[in-house]
Amino acid sequence: MYQIMINLVSKVQQMTAKARIRRIFFILLVALIMTGIVLGLVGTTITARTVPTFSIVSVVINDTVTIRTYNYPASHDFTVRMHYIGTKGIGGTVVGTTNSGSGGSFDVTYSIPDYLKGQAQIAIRMDSTSGSFFAYNWFYNDTTGPTVTPGGPTITPGGPTHTPGFSGIPTFSIKSEIVDTSVTIHTSNFPASQTFTVRMHYKGTKGIGGTVVATTDSGSGGSQDFTYTIPDYLKGQYQIAIRMDSSSGAYFAYNWFYNDTTAPTVTPGGPTVTPGGPTHTPGYAGIPTFSIKAVSKDATVTIHTSNFPASQTFTVRMHYKGTKGIGGTVVATTDSGSGGSQDFTYTIPDYLKSQAQIAIRMDSSEGFYAYNWFNNQNYP
Repeated sequence: MYQIMINLVSKVQQMTAKARIRRIFFILLVALIMTGIVLGLVGTTITARTVPTFSIVSVVINDTVTIRTYNYPASHDFTVRMHYIGTKGIGGTVVGTTNSGSGGSFDVTYSIPDYLKGQAQIAIRMDSTSGSFFAYNWFYNDTTGPTVTPGGPTITPGGPTHTPGFSGIPTFSIKSEIVDTSVTIHTSNFPASQTFTVRMHYKGTKGIGGTVVATTDSGSGGSQDFTYTIPDYLKGQYQIAIRMDSSSGAYFAYNWFYNDTTAPTVTPGGPTVTPGGPTHTPGYAGIPTFSIKAVSKDATVTIHTSNFPASQTFTVRMHYKGTKGIGGTVVATTDSGSGGSQDFTYTIPDYLKSQAQIAIRMDSSEGFYAYNWFNNQNYP
């Protein structure tokens, strides 16, 4: 800055008196501005907002998990949940409420819920009751060395080895479907002598938390065909998720299928379905969507629909952000009327009040759906 000032003064000396006065005034103005900027930077502390995280310290099989937090905000209450792997802990069982105290790093131990005992991997999540902070992770339900726990399996680090000689992962493909009736799957590389619980649920859930439709013994393993009945609440759904979890917790597989056939078909008591998507509304094409029009914090949200099919009844749900509204609380049943674009207002459930962000979803009884999410603050 000083070198710049010297150069400017040198040029001023070569100018007329009147021009010299103007230039001196300009130099002083520049000096004041630059000094203000420098002082402002010196007196300002720039900080970036950080996020809380936690790591897994230790695990006692089918009993407890100990975590270590990092960068936690002070004086916040966190609700702690555990659930199946892949859920991020969303909608899981509450295993504790922890106050962050002075924040930063601290260790806490939580008990594993009964329904997760035997699972090879478990998700754990912490949500602040203020809705401002959250963190999640997962852990192997084992220890740092081969261990036998009374009532539990023998587990080796890196995952269970309940089937000697088995390697890889089990998968299955969809072999055939009968609309609103059943689905037949074809397994590949299944371990032998395992009992699998089979569930079906809405598309996008990976079958987690779905209705149990069967218990299947894998027998000699490898490749086999199995047929399962579609639950009543999923009849009419365009796409359905199906999942298989072994009772040992060592293995799982999931997939999804179109609830239609290879040609337009009418099933007694079921809708007319054409491959590629439902055609329950003659002349309708595309997909329904909706945007967020207005929000009254902790009270209501108003949505604006686009390209909605006519004469459809939609069940409206709200749930935690990240769930796509699946499995959430029903807040209304809405008739789409003439379809197209309309505005609807819904009340926020009590358990979601104070959440920073909320998911909202609409499912029609004939298979159409749309979802979105909104910031729980006054808008616009």
